[in-house]
Amino acid sequence: MVQHFYLFVLLCIFLIILPGPDTAMATKNTLTIGKSGGFKTLFGTCCALLIHTLAAVIGLSAIIVKSAALFSIIKYIGAVYLGYLGFKTLWALRKTKAAISSESDSTPKYAQTNCFRQGFLTNLLNPKVAVFFLTFLPQFVDPGQKPLLPFLLMGVTYTLLTAIWFIPYIYLINKISSFMNKPSTQKVVQGITGAALLGFGLKLAFEKSNP
Repeated sequence: MVQHFYLFVLLCIFLIILPGPDTAMATKNTLTIGKSGGFKTLFGTCCALLIHTLAAVIGLSAIIVKSAALFSIIKYIGAVYLGYLGFKTLWALRKTKAAISSESDSTPKYAQTNCFRQGFLTNLLNPKVAVFFLTFLPQFVDPGQKPLLPFLLMGVTYTLLTAIWFIPYIYLINKISSFMNKPSTQKVVQGITGAALLGFGLKLAFEKSNP
């Protein structure tokens, strides 16, 4: 059904472990909320990946890639959203240690709801994911074969591999959170994460539809 499936899995692993917006978001939410925030972020990311899978199956990804206008709309929405999250993270550096402590005690439910939405929208509004699914998955389908089942299999496999990678990653980040949540360390982490999100947003804004 899928040509060179093991090679597909190996390439997916390399692509998943490369730091990107999803990693930045999972790291930020795990550090600020805890592992529950990280898992909610991961769940949002996986839901978005399944939507990208279905989009690839029904051909929506092809429309996005071929339509410069539609691609640009989604691209700029995603870039603005990442930029907003990056700016918001950097703005949080202005808070005092007391304000951070009091906020972490009083806002977990709201913040955890945000975690799912942030993970979901960060992945869903990234048209590079649609381009990836459209250009990468067909490489492993026999010519002339209907892509429905192979695309579903590969999309679900990619989603599962994403979860398999991020689950221990979130546990690790949470394990060292006592060190990472020290005011001095957290300022550095927030600064790096905020700058990374802004950078990903700018990179996405100038991304072309042809990979």
